Amino acid sequence: MSNPIPLQTSTTHIARAWALLESLTDPEIPVVTLRELGILRDVRESATGLEVVITPTYSGCPAMGQIEDDVSALLQANGLQGRVVTQLAPAWTTDWMTEVAKEKLRAYGIAPPHACANEKTGSANVVQFAARSARPEVVNCPQCGSSNTTETSHFGSTACKALYRCLACMEPFDYFKPY
Repeated sequence: MSNPIPLQTSTTHIARAWALLESLTDPEIPVVTLRELGILRDVRESATGLEVVITPTYSGCPAMGQIEDDVSALLQANGLQGRVVTQLAPAWTTDWMTEVAKEKLRAYGIAPPHACANEKTGSANVVQFAARSARPEVVNCPQCGSSNTTETSHFGSTACKALYRCLACMEPFDYFKPY
């Protein structure tokens, strides 16, 4: 039977892992970190070493394999034993993004998502139905700030983004869809 890891050592490894992971960026949007996007959920100690918990932005996100590899490589390169755990519940929501991440998206040319939490419950709606008279949401252009924009494709460069065009400056841009 192996000796349990002393609390201080465990706490030190967890703090060190968090510090290292703070700089790990999203492979599809390299200006924002996994923590800023809300993908990086937890770092905890297990019997076999550290566990880094991540939640995909949506089911089938093709970047998750790369994110797992990046996390594992970062831990290993810094002498930490660990594995990546994908946690699907609760489902990721764009409300987990930090304001810093939203501003970085805007500066990078991607319109950040609008809030999607229900004001009464504070949780995201799982299913939303649009009324026939519902107006499309206003998405401001990240280049010039104009609200005179139009969606040209519901799917942009990745499935989590929609493609828009600004009718003021005529520039195309991605909009990170709220989930």
